[in-house]
Amino acid sequence: MTSRAITRLIMYTKRMDEMVKFYETHFGYSARHAEGDRIVELVPESGGLHLLLHPAGKAAREGQTAVKLVFDVPDVPTFCERARKRGLEFGAIHNGDGYQFANAKDPSKNAVSVSSRVFA
Repeated sequence: MTSRAITRLIMYTKRMDEMVKFYETHFGYSARHAEGDRIVELVPESGGLHLLLHPAGKAAREGQTAVKLVFDVPDVPTFCERARKRGLEFGAIHNGDGYQFANAKDPSKNAVSVSSRVFA
């Protein structure tokens, strides 16, 4: 099996503008925000892990560890079907703005997602 690199990390926040300013100011990230998309993508100027800021729900507590590991796959339905055959069930496949994604949990109950966003 080919390993998948982690390239993006979703961070849930109730302080979108403050988070953008913090990572731009202190770590050299640049914000990308597509019209109509609620996710703000922070891209490091020197390459590396992208941070995706996602609005947190009302029940989310700040300061609580809440991350989702995102693995890039060009074909989400095919990946999910192959994973199911190996014993990993993903939830429903969701359609974003030109891409698809699906969510699951690892054995420690950490959120994991496969997404074709990078290929869109």
